[in-house]
Amino acid sequence: MQRMSDLPNDIEILKQIVIEQRERLLSSTLQIEQLELTLEDLEMREAAASAAVKAVVPERLKPVRRPLPESLPREKVLHATACNCPECGTELAALGEDVAEMLEYVPSHFKVIRHLRPKLSCPKCQTIVQAEAPSRPIARGLAGPGLLVSKYCDHLPLYRQSQIYAREGIDLDRSTLADWVGAASALLEPLVTAISRHVLSGDKVHADDTRVPVLCPGRGTTRQGRLWTYVRDDRSAADETPPAVWFAYSPDRKGEHPRRHLRDFKGVLQADGYAGFDRLYNEADPAHPIKEAACWAHVRRKFYDIQIATDSPIAREALARIGELYGIETEIRGHPAGVRQQVRQARAGPVLNDLHRWLIATVRQLSKKSDLAGAILYALARWKALTRYRDNDRIEIDNNAAERALRAVALGRKNYLFAGADCGGERAAAIYSLIGTAKLNGIDPESYLRYVLAHIAEHPINRVQELLPWNIAADLQMQHKIAA
Repeated sequence: MQRMSDLPNDIEILKQIVIEQRERLLSSTLQIEQLELTLEDLEMREAAASAAVKAVVPERLKPVRRPLPESLPREKVLHATACNCPECGTELAALGEDVAEMLEYVPSHFKVIRHLRPKLSCPKCQTIVQAEAPSRPIARGLAGPGLLVSKYCDHLPLYRQSQIYAREGIDLDRSTLADWVGAASALLEPLVTAISRHVLSGDKVHADDTRVPVLCPGRGTTRQGRLWTYVRDDRSAADETPPAVWFAYSPDRKGEHPRRHLRDFKGVLQADGYAGFDRLYNEADPAHPIKEAACWAHVRRKFYDIQIATDSPIAREALARIGELYGIETEIRGHPAGVRQQVRQARAGPVLNDLHRWLIATVRQLSKKSDLAGAILYALARWKALTRYRDNDRIEIDNNAAERALRAVALGRKNYLFAGADCGGERAAAIYSLIGTAKLNGIDPESYLRYVLAHIAEHPINRVQELLPWNIAADLQMQHKIAA
């Protein structure tokens, strides 16, 4: 630290010293946040692994649990039993009660739910009767369902949540929160698997991916992991099958990952021009299980960027022709599949034929190295995949369904900056699958996750599909009405 007498008199030099000190402080702050996120992901992975292991292990020394603040409001839930002895039928007398508290978070405030289980005894045969303890998302844990969903629904890292809770007088270490989230993630794995099966059982899937910066331990730098999204949504063709989205994480963008994800899928894959998808297709084989459907939004975007940058009349003409195709889609969205196909063949077919001829004639007049030629050649190289939607009423004109699903990831990435480890990316993919699927079905993600975490611990795993969003929508609506 420099003394005042040692500092130079030149203002510009002093400004430079201030800038250098600020940069050092910012670098130090980012390194601390990187370490916080790494610790979160590793602690949650350990918690998830512990929840999955059934073997009995010696109890490790645990920190003493601090009592919940008396200043928090209490909500009592009484678990009553029958009034007569189940053994002899005599009326039961009060013997006492067991009290267990669970910390819950309601948006904008905390509350403590106090579960009361009165103990009753039979004066005749001394039988003691008491209601069973309520299910908890985490065995013997203080966390209620609402406290476990904030990390992903609110896009907040755990160390920031810990700071927010501290301001409310709730002392919850980041490591404790990580244990809870890790255990909850392990509980939700079967439900995520059920969503992936539902998505890939359809005959058309939208696919896309986005980057997820992942911390490189010991280096203070990040590498690019990927989140892949697969969407099943046929509502625009008047199909009543519930929509769903499945996310999968990979440490890089190699084509082997989508090939592994889609190894059992048979149908149409609607995606962008990413080369990693190419080995999934085989246009020369009519019996090949996966057919490609390209995205007109990507074609349109290339011409749009050129139009904005250069005000090109050719780009403007291309946008007008593509706009005709989208106008037709707007008119038939939500109509039955057969109607969509008839309209597309009658009206979009001629527009596509004219557009194809115009693109071929135009590109011959352009330099092959120009941006316009690149945009036209991009479309012509994928023409069969771009026009497949005309003759298949299930296919959409673009891949916007997948791009919409990635918006939640973009918001989370803005707040997280990066994942602490690969296990954090895998956990985020699982939770985003549940959140995204709830949104597609018009269900509030927070309410849905609260419901699932309150019930899944004791729900039969072979009936986990009963907890999919569309299967509990009625229960959630009923709860909302009662609460109102």
